Amino acid sequence: MMKMYKLFSAVCCFVFTCAINAQSDLRLFYDEPAVEWTEALPVGNGRLGAMVYGKVAQEHIQFNEETLWTGKPRSYAREGAHKHLSEIRRLLFEGKQGEAMAIMEKDFMSTPRSLMAYQPFGDLIINFPGHENYTHYSRQLDIAQAISSVGYQVDGVQYSREVLVSEPDQLIAIHLSADKTGALDFNLFLDSRHLQKSVVTENGTQTLFVKPAKEPQRFFPDQPEESVLEGYAGLRVVTDGKLFTTYTDIKVSGATTATIYMAAHTNFVNFQDVSGKPAKEVRGALGGFATLKYDEVKQRHIEEYQSLFNRFHLEFKGQSRSGVPTDERILQFWKNPEDPGLLALYVQYGRYLLISSSRQGTQPANLQGIWNKDINPAWKSKYTTNINAEMNYWPAEVTNLPDCHEPFLQLINECAITGQIAAKEHYNADGWALHHNTDIWRATAPINLTSIGTWVGGSGWVTHHVWEHYLFTQDLDFLQKQFPVIKGSAQFYSDFLVKDPTTGWLVSSPSNSPEIGGLVAGPTMDHQIIRSLFKICIEAAEILGQEDAFIGKLKTQLPQIAPNQIGKHGQIQEWLQDKDDPNEKHRHVSHLWAVHPGRDINWEETPDLMKAAKQSLLFRGDGGTGWSLAAKINFWARFQDGDHAYKLIHNLLSPAEHPDRKPKGGSYPNLFDAHPPFQIDGNFGGTAGIVELLVQSHLDNIEVLPALPSNLKDGSIAGVCARGGFELKFTWENGKLTALKVKSKAGKTCKIKYDGKVIEFDTKQGGTYNFNGRLKRINP
Repeated sequence: MMKMYKLFSAVCCFVFTCAINAQSDLRLFYDEPAVEWTEALPVGNGRLGAMVYGKVAQEHIQFNEETLWTGKPRSYAREGAHKHLSEIRRLLFEGKQGEAMAIMEKDFMSTPRSLMAYQPFGDLIINFPGHENYTHYSRQLDIAQAISSVGYQVDGVQYSREVLVSEPDQLIAIHLSADKTGALDFNLFLDSRHLQKSVVTENGTQTLFVKPAKEPQRFFPDQPEESVLEGYAGLRVVTDGKLFTTYTDIKVSGATTATIYMAAHTNFVNFQDVSGKPAKEVRGALGGFATLKYDEVKQRHIEEYQSLFNRFHLEFKGQSRSGVPTDERILQFWKNPEDPGLLALYVQYGRYLLISSSRQGTQPANLQGIWNKDINPAWKSKYTTNINAEMNYWPAEVTNLPDCHEPFLQLINECAITGQIAAKEHYNADGWALHHNTDIWRATAPINLTSIGTWVGGSGWVTHHVWEHYLFTQDLDFLQKQFPVIKGSAQFYSDFLVKDPTTGWLVSSPSNSPEIGGLVAGPTMDHQIIRSLFKICIEAAEILGQEDAFIGKLKTQLPQIAPNQIGKHGQIQEWLQDKDDPNEKHRHVSHLWAVHPGRDINWEETPDLMKAAKQSLLFRGDGGTGWSLAAKINFWARFQDGDHAYKLIHNLLSPAEHPDRKPKGGSYPNLFDAHPPFQIDGNFGGTAGIVELLVQSHLDNIEVLPALPSNLKDGSIAGVCARGGFELKFTWENGKLTALKVKSKAGKTCKIKYDGKVIEFDTKQGGTYNFNGRLKRINP
């Protein structure tokens, strides 16, 4: 049975009415409780996140609050580091990499050398005495409503649980019920992995205080960094049963229903201010919880969540395994990659994760989104800006979630402030710089290893997200407001570029090709980013009528930047010198940035470079970490080879760390992406890559079905967005377009391309335009 939803929007959404698959197609479900964290199910509202294990006799809900990090407000820039810049550059130009790295190690890197870590907050444990022997167990995550649920029977009584994280009410709600009056008995308590913690229980409420320990420094373990943040969490139980409070826990007996409401806050206000009052916030929340009605909380939650989720619909028709538990479904897909419904679910799950981890006014999604159980998480669960942080937001605009892009755009604006110090101290340059990582304190200086942390392309890459938001929305007010950020990024690179003594080209030095090859002068990726950034800045200035002498300087510098080069193996050179190893299988393929997410290398304008880029990707192979597989899906989409992209989708959606499977990257039982360990970037990159197979708009047209895999020959999509301010709905059968509807949100001229045919037509803001599969206009 098909359930109808109305796709509606806030500012930037076109109203479509379309069929959304039955609830069973928009859920993850299992017939056993979770044992490992990567089997638990994630819920969140952008600020609060929780992982629900679904255990029976002892439920475990691990939770996070997005601003609980180690460290404190500070600048990471090393004062006067730029005094050593000329010598470092000279040594690199002379091929003396080791000597240059020694100077950087001693006099150039950030202080402190390591960034801070995102922290877990706590754990809610709920004990259900007598529930050790149970039958008819099921648990699921309904991504159409953003609710995790568990059901089972004990002695003929049906017990049910629901967990949601509400954005309107800013709380975690756990609703418990039994279908027999008075059959529900349980006790609960809060705990945390933090050593500095305390719990207070009184009058049916419990509060948890936590404070992260000092952050150990990788290079200076005897000099840990002070942590100034502290958090308070609190819960209240509302029930029709009897409630008892002890020193350690809260007990409920003889209940039919009970709802546990939770709140959590820290003293973080912004990256410069830690004067918040979390205890006061939690006390206020606990007082308000007493009068809440769960059905009303649930309804508000669903309505607000669906105002985002229901904007976009995707269906791949064919024989799908929607009735198979999700962990088994992943395993079966590995053995036989014929499950089109799993790909549609994966895309919608990526959107669910973005909605749940990145909302207006929150922090952006980090390496683990908003979900982290570890005091010392992998890569500190921060923001890695040499691809991972950006990948998190690849699906935001195209899958109709521009609102969820806002936290990352805010991070960019904040890094543009701290990055001015890094630019001046490390390079004596104007504008703002960002290297390969940042954290909640908006660090921008070069960190960690000199061979990796000195990559200087971060500010250039993230600035493209500002431009992309404008391209999709055509919001001139936004562009006007953000132009100083764009210009400041370009100003830094304009000052930073230096003439290569051998070629005379302007090159990026010192830097590296992310995480491979060490410190160098002139990595290809940097030049691709900088060249594209200068073009953006020039175009934005022309749109806004803000051309000045600086824009003239960019136009002069632009043709002087080192060009893309084709090497002796027929590949795009990764470096200034032709030294690529065709046997290298590194996870990063940074020198193809101009293919994706950039656009300067493409089939229409630079076919020879596109062929060389394709050869580079063939050399790198089809293996890789989870996020690397996702990146390669997007590359193959741009190469318009859908069947090759599908091979990578097969790898990405196969079970992670299965003993008989290589590569080890893939998907965990809860569909979290596996680096391994868990990194959420692969979920978002994979989501974007699948959509990229269906619609591309990075050139001067909107191409429909540019790289459709033969496995996905029938389907439909609605609410998908394209640059220029357009929103599309279309269907295809047997690999051929059958119908297309275009909505114009900005009244721009629209150019559609399909199967070699191109049509162009003027539009009016708010107008809709219908076409058949041959792009013939119908019902004008």
